[in-house]
Amino acid sequence: MISVRRALMSVTDKSGLAVFGRSLQEAGVHILSTGGTARILREAGVAITEVSDYTGFPEILDGRVKTLHPKIHGGILGLRDNEEHRNTMARHGIEPIDMVVVNLYAFRETVARPGCTLEDALENIDIGGPTLIRAAAKNFRHVAVVTDPGDYGRLLEEMQRLEGRISAETSLELARKAFCLTQSYDEAICRYLGRYCEGR
Repeated sequence: MISVRRALMSVTDKSGLAVFGRSLQEAGVHILSTGGTARILREAGVAITEVSDYTGFPEILDGRVKTLHPKIHGGILGLRDNEEHRNTMARHGIEPIDMVVVNLYAFRETVARPGCTLEDALENIDIGGPTLIRAAAKNFRHVAVVTDPGDYGRLLEEMQRLEGRISAETSLELARKAFCLTQSYDEAICRYLGRYCEGR
């Protein structure tokens, strides 16, 4: 089981975000967040810590680099049952992140719009999102990865039933769903860029 004490939330699809964030906070979960996600959570009365405040490094390159930091990925990838990992995390001030709530830039919707340019498409290729998702999914024994707002309700119900925890079975299911998402996302990018390779 995963005891959820700290969550990272950074989503493009903000459906149900405010309710989910408030419910996590009421369950005692500390929330790290970025950009528009952080703004919506604050407006909903959710106390959050900006990722840049936690890492001590600002968002740069027009927001292209914000979560790609050892304090974020170390917190996601660290094995809680590995003493060396725990010691390394403690030495570098890395706190465990137990839940990653992320979905991806709307690439498919962007390229489906009339007049979409290659530059528009490239700007809507998510880098940080898939990296966070894959890291969390790889470490599903210790981290719950949430990519679908449709799962928020049942996860809150499970956490309430299990006193703030997510079951191993649910975490594995979420990890598989996450890898399916990143696979289909990359396939969409591959198909789109293929048109340029073939001269459109």
